[in-house]
Amino acid sequence: MAFKNFKVETDADGIALVTWDLPGKSMNVLDAATIEELGAIAEATTKDAAVKGVVITSAKDAFCAGADLSMLESMNQQFAQIRKDKGEEAAQKMLFDESRKLSQILRGIETCGKPWVAAINGLALGGGFEVTLACHYRVAADNPKTRLGLPEIKVGLFPGGGGTQRIPRIVDPQSAMTILLKGDQIKLDKAKALKLVDAVVPAADLIKTAKDWIKNGGKAVAPWDEKGFKLPGGPVFSKQGMMMFPAGNAIYRRETYDNYPAARAIMSCVYEGLLVPIDVALRIESRYFAHVLQTKEAAAMIRSLFLSMQELNKGARRPQGVPPTKVKKLAIIGAGFMGASVGYVSAKAGIEVVLIDRDQESADKGKAHCQSVIDGLIKKGRAKEADRDALMSRITATPDFNAISDCDLVIEAVFEDRKVKAETYAKAQPLLKEGAIFASNTSTLPINSLAEEFKDQSKFIGIHFFSPVEKMMLVEVIVGKNTGDVALATALDYTRQIGKTPIVVNDSRGFFANRCVLRFTAEGLEMLMEGVPAPMIETAAKMAGMPVGPLSLADEVALDLILKIMKATEADLGEQAVDQQQKKLMVELVEKQGRFGRKNAKGFYVYPEKGKGQKSLWDGIAALQPKHLDPDTIDVEELKQRFLAVQAVEAARTVEDNVIVDPREADVGSILGFGFAPFTGGTLSYIDFMGTKEFVALCHKLEGKFGSRFTPPKLLEDMAKTGDTFYHRFAPKKQAAA
Repeated sequence: MAFKNFKVETDADGIALVTWDLPGKSMNVLDAATIEELGAIAEATTKDAAVKGVVITSAKDAFCAGADLSMLESMNQQFAQIRKDKGEEAAQKMLFDESRKLSQILRGIETCGKPWVAAINGLALGGGFEVTLACHYRVAADNPKTRLGLPEIKVGLFPGGGGTQRIPRIVDPQSAMTILLKGDQIKLDKAKALKLVDAVVPAADLIKTAKDWIKNGGKAVAPWDEKGFKLPGGPVFSKQGMMMFPAGNAIYRRETYDNYPAARAIMSCVYEGLLVPIDVALRIESRYFAHVLQTKEAAAMIRSLFLSMQELNKGARRPQGVPPTKVKKLAIIGAGFMGASVGYVSAKAGIEVVLIDRDQESADKGKAHCQSVIDGLIKKGRAKEADRDALMSRITATPDFNAISDCDLVIEAVFEDRKVKAETYAKAQPLLKEGAIFASNTSTLPINSLAEEFKDQSKFIGIHFFSPVEKMMLVEVIVGKNTGDVALATALDYTRQIGKTPIVVNDSRGFFANRCVLRFTAEGLEMLMEGVPAPMIETAAKMAGMPVGPLSLADEVALDLILKIMKATEADLGEQAVDQQQKKLMVELVEKQGRFGRKNAKGFYVYPEKGKGQKSLWDGIAALQPKHLDPDTIDVEELKQRFLAVQAVEAARTVEDNVIVDPREADVGSILGFGFAPFTGGTLSYIDFMGTKEFVALCHKLEGKFGSRFTPPKLLEDMAKTGDTFYHRFAPKKQAAA
């Protein structure tokens, strides 16, 4: 048997070894051709009397990274075409049949009468993990990097190859729901404890162990196909079931506010599927899968969180023709919390790091922060002492600026003050080596104005990290009017080196992320001034899909920093550039009440000592409100719309201002940078999927009631007239640099 994506060899004992090896790819993925070949292999091995059993493994470092979601895009295009040509019923039938192909092949493997063993040599996620679940036995190589899981929920989908039915027949319903609804990756020891794998053996023994299980009479029957099979958590209509499912619904509502059709479908699939035999259950799963595929939430999330993010990570915006660069040594000037965190992620990526501050004590404090982060990981079992020793040996702390003289990249992370930055640049410039790139980690000050202090502005760029750097995946790379291609390429290559996702933005005050997210916090303050109760503001924001409320986010940013930004904006652009009522509120909180936010444990919220309860809204907020509205008279839907629309209209302005030139970057940046409702696909997708005409109408309605911050820019007005979309008008270039 000859296949493009698999190699099949049958040994003298009649055991077929199926080795998955996609040509030209570093990882195996499930695409249409692979699924078809897997079906042909299942059929051929079942019919061949000489084959006694099958072991499936991988020739790559990983087993399978999951499905190639771009095939779903073509499925949706096919669906639209058939609906247009042959009508709704024919289109729905096609989508159902296509979306359950893998499910039927895997069920065919499960019921073929011959034992199948999954020999899992590394990572097995999504559809790849579902392939292993359909095997009668799962053996994994003892590899610390191996993770198993079903992450589809993170891109607006759910497992469609039987995962929602096999998982809750292996583990209890609560664990099953956690695996399916969180989409987290599971380590081998936990997977073994949950019986998601049957054995973990040394890598050298993997194939032998798999074959031995077949030779020793391994049963070719799944537990749920055996007579008398009992569900691990008991029947749905039992005491345990009644404790699980109603509570599960409540938790689902609390966590998602019913914004995610895929999460709702998982709840329904598991509940309905456990009431019926497995074959009926798999058909139920396929029906829900075909339905979810048609939702705008799935389309938006697949596009932004899978396809666009993949393209940006591969260097879609990297200048062509600049040879690849690699930062070997990095200097960070300013070893405060932000600078030290950048140093940590860089050292973790294998880069030699110099932390520079005004004196040895301050520099050492930055290095100590790096040690505390890795120590925390060691305590949680997520790193070893050897990792800490290696990481710390790559970090040097010093007050000596001469240490930058052999660095490829220098990042300035000093105080957000023009004068302080200018002094730093004057000191650093004469010491830079030939060809070194200099970057500022400014979060608000325009790069063009900072670059004026620089002799060779082509080597000057902005690299804006988000706090906490260790967790936040986004980096804004800010290009000034004189920034050169080499500086941009270096910044993007470095971002890739440290495992972050970059977006490239042109210079402007607040760049992209801060321009949009400050609209969100300002809208929360606006509502507060209108008399909306603080708990209602926070809840409405979360109902809209934001990860936290605007008052909570303001505390995280720091109220004193927000006041500083207001004052700096006022100094640069005049009094009218800042809402004076909001500024008055901030002056009261920061200068009169000493409330700076989370950093001093008091802001809009009160923060207890670590381990002594949860934060709660400060009871003094109401006294600062000029008036109070009756909550029963407030339209919650309108509050939700305001939160999303005010950010989206600002994102549209950044396109009109040429800050954002690629819609992928606005969408990925808004989700990763400030948690803009992920189910929308991001700020510009929110507009596109609503329809520009409808969005502009919503803006005018809100503008009439609440003011000019909702006024749509001319670009949006023009697009609304023709029904144009951002992804059509500013179609991103699809080719990505290697």
